[in-house]
Amino acid sequence: MAGRAERIAVVTDSTTYLPDTLATEAGLTVVPLTVVIAGVPGLEGIDVTPADVAKALEARRAHVTTSRPAPGAFAETYQALLDGGAPGVVSVHLSARLSGTFEAARMAAEGFGGRVEVVDSCSTGMGLGFPALAAAAAAADGKPLSEVRDAALAAASRTTALFYVDTLEFLRRGGRIGAASALLGTALSVKPILRLTDGGIVVSDKVRTASRALARLVDLAVEAAGDAEVDIAVHHLVATERAEALQRSITSRLGNRVRRVYATEVGAAVAAHAGPGLVCVVVSRL
Repeated sequence: MAGRAERIAVVTDSTTYLPDTLATEAGLTVVPLTVVIAGVPGLEGIDVTPADVAKALEARRAHVTTSRPAPGAFAETYQALLDGGAPGVVSVHLSARLSGTFEAARMAAEGFGGRVEVVDSCSTGMGLGFPALAAAAAAADGKPLSEVRDAALAAASRTTALFYVDTLEFLRRGGRIGAASALLGTALSVKPILRLTDGGIVVSDKVRTASRALARLVDLAVEAAGDAEVDIAVHHLVATERAEALQRSITSRLGNRVRRVYATEVGAAVAAHAGPGLVCVVVSRL
């Protein structure tokens, strides 16, 4: 295993929603997004919590938006890591179709003469977290820059993110889903199951009730696992019981093919666009 200063550094952003301490244990450097509630900005995970966002959305009085880190924030992070002895940096981020974060990182990387590689995970939450962890593991094994980047890309290609929200209104407001898809979610009380595909949000399935939506999420997660061993992540926003039930059902269905299970509440940036009631399952095939 390479020493910390001798190995490739891995950077990600605050939408990985890794369990507490795991980012530090894995050697990841996290650059936070900004969440703005009623005109007051704060850094995700530092100044603004998921509870702050949920409260603002439920009150319907406070406008909630998000913004990417500035390219300068990435440039400062990269420079500090390189100055600290890292021979290169792999920077792994949430989908470029959902946020300008990837583009900001890419712009910053241009100033480092090929010493920084930026990866679009085409996902978020642990759909981003699993590729970031894969890159960190490759870096810890002393792999060169290109192989650390490729480890992140390979993990992203083996990862499926599925989710359910009580309403598509927050995704529509933030421009993360089209008006036609949002209308589907209100017509005839249809409850869409959503999937991240090629970095964008698409409707994967439609059911009539929240309970059926959770059951369908389990079926789709099992389908995504196929015959592989898997790591599973379950996320939620103000929906602990739903998330726990989802986790129990998936692990029961997959049995000893589940290697690790991660369960966390989503952070403020995703909360702002998904709204209370969100449950998500991420399947990473090993």
